[in-house]
Amino acid sequence: MDVTIAQLVSHSAGLCALDENVEVTEYDAVIHALERQTPLWRPGSTHGYHARTFGFLIDELVRRVARTSISKYWRTIFAEPLSLDFWIGLPEELNSRCATIYAARAAIPAEPKNRPSGSDFYRDLVTPGTLQRRTFTSPYGLNAVSTMNKPENRARDFVSFGGIGSASALAKFYAMLANGSKIDGRKFFTSDTFKLMTTTISDGLDRVFEIQTAFSAGFMKNAAKTERKLFGPSSNAFGHPGAGGSHAFADPENKIGFAYVMNQMEQSVLPNEKSLRLVDAMYIP
Repeated sequence: MDVTIAQLVSHSAGLCALDENVEVTEYDAVIHALERQTPLWRPGSTHGYHARTFGFLIDELVRRVARTSISKYWRTIFAEPLSLDFWIGLPEELNSRCATIYAARAAIPAEPKNRPSGSDFYRDLVTPGTLQRRTFTSPYGLNAVSTMNKPENRARDFVSFGGIGSASALAKFYAMLANGSKIDGRKFFTSDTFKLMTTTISDGLDRVFEIQTAFSAGFMKNAAKTERKLFGPSSNAFGHPGAGGSHAFADPENKIGFAYVMNQMEQSVLPNEKSLRLVDAMYIP
């Protein structure tokens, strides 16, 4: 079944989980499994967050087009020119600067107002065989938060969950995007590419998160049918949350680059109320 690039980058490809049992550190095995995987829904007909496979999908796409990995492309094209303290594959000499990540304390997450009746993402996440459980455990391995504190795992260039850096680095990157992808007189993206970041491709009920979500080309956006705006009031804003409550986005309309990170995770795979209160505070008249 054919999958377009637009479907791939907007979590619409139906490749959020694998039927084959492959290990997350075996890059080639994961890619081969993705090549053989039958989409779990007709590509483009709906969408669902590709929690673990997304990084492999876009990394392989970049490798085939640019002949280099995303981790190297990121450092060469963005991180080094912008002096960003953000890595996908942390160098060994920087480990002493890296904070220890602590797993979330047991708690019952607040129920989103826009969740359909009868659905329960966190129940489904721990139930064997569900789409949610499969999505967050395939490819398998390195599921425990504590394993990502080990230097050898910080050094791995996992695109889906291996990014390590500071809030200021993330905010600077998104500030560049919020200002028309320009900074210090240099333009990093064409106008056409920038438009793809702000234009919604998929919007509606997320098959994995079981709430309303929306995605542009590689970024998350505010869903049309949701009360809680994750990225502020602007329809042009885009960004991405991180596990445990971290959050970052660009608002081109108001020229805002925002980032919030923490090392004590909360029981959340979307922005928590702490980060959203910061977002709300920025837009107080």
